[in-house]
Amino acid sequence: MDRETYAAEAALEERHWWFVGRRRLFAREIGRAGVSRDARVLDVGTSTGTNLRLMRDMGFSDVTGLDMSEEAIRFCRDKGLGEVRQGDICQMPFKDGHFDLVLATDIVEHVDDDARALSEIFRVVRPGGYVLMTVPAFQSLWGAQDILSHHKRRYRKKGFESLVAVSRLRVRRSYYFNFLLFLPIFLVRRIISMLKIPQKSENRFNAPVINEILLFLFTLDCLTAPFIRIPFGVSVLVLAQRPESE
Repeated sequence: MDRETYAAEAALEERHWWFVGRRRLFAREIGRAGVSRDARVLDVGTSTGTNLRLMRDMGFSDVTGLDMSEEAIRFCRDKGLGEVRQGDICQMPFKDGHFDLVLATDIVEHVDDDARALSEIFRVVRPGGYVLMTVPAFQSLWGAQDILSHHKRRYRKKGFESLVAVSRLRVRRSYYFNFLLFLPIFLVRRIISMLKIPQKSENRFNAPVINEILLFLFTLDCLTAPFIRIPFGVSVLVLAQRPESE
C-alpha cells in the first residue's frame, strides 16, 4: 500500500467500525478453535497493527508480525504492538512448523503468486495448527479502494477454498461476511467510479454517528454470517488447519 493509505489506516484502525467489528469476528473464531493463550502466533501482513492489537487484547504473549513494508513496521512499533519482522509471505524467514496459529487476513490478494503464499503458510504452521484467513470477495466489487491497496484480485468462496485445498490445508469453516452492506458498498463504488471522485481511503468517509450505526450493523452481520451462510458478502473468511499427519 502507499504511505498515505497506511497513514489513513493507522489513524482509524483502533475505533473504525470495520476494524473493530472484524477483530471481534476473529476473536470468536480463534476462541471457537480453542487456541491456547500460550500459542506461538504469526500475523502475516501486519499493516498498521490491527491484528497485533487483537492478539494483545486477547492475552496472547508469543506473537510475531511479518510485513514487507518498513512504513507498516514503523507504525506498529510506534504503537507499541510488539515485534514485527520484515519479510515476504512467499519466502518467510521462519522454520517449518513453527507456529500454532497463523493469521493472514486481507493479505493473499496482494500477492502475485497466491498459491505460493498459501504453500508458505502451510509450511510455517505446525501439524494440527490453525490458519485464519480473509480475502475480499466478488470481482464486481472492484473499486478505488482495491487500487489504492494494490490488490491483484478478489475471490469467490469456492475458488478460494479450492486454492486453500491445493496448499494441503484443510478448510474447517468458511463463509462470506459483511453481507448486509454488500449492496450499499457496490452502489457507492459504482458512483465513485462513474463520477471519478478522488479519495485516499474509503475508510475516511465516516463520522462518529455513522461509525456507531455501521458498527452495529457489522456486528450483527458478523454474529449471523457463520450460521446463515449467505451466498454473498464483501469478504470471505476461511479457518483452515494443517493435518496432523499427511
